[in-house]
Amino acid sequence: MVPLSWYLVLSAVLFGLGVAGFLFKRNIITIFMSIELMLNAVNLSFVAFSYYWRQIAGQIFVFFVIVVAAAEAAVGLAIIIVVFRNRQTLNVDDLEAMKF
Repeated sequence: MVPLSWYLVLSAVLFGLGVAGFLFKRNIITIFMSIELMLNAVNLSFVAFSYYWRQIAGQIFVFFVIVVAAAEAAVGLAIIIVVFRNRQTLNVDDLEAMKF
């Protein structure tokens, strides 16, 4: 049996990689993937705690997070496509003039 701490360390590493990608990358697709990585890291923690405490509530919460992430992916990718068609770039620094 794998100890709970290994799952939590893996989840923390994945979440840290997601935060680093979100903060340091300038491509909107990479930022979007970093957000998804952070959501999946939290899901891993929920499943690990759910298994450790023998409660189904954590796994049910993961199901709802996955549903929200799927909706976010659909809407987010649609917005990214529209931004790319209008601005011809996916660089976040070049998109700062979106208010005009």
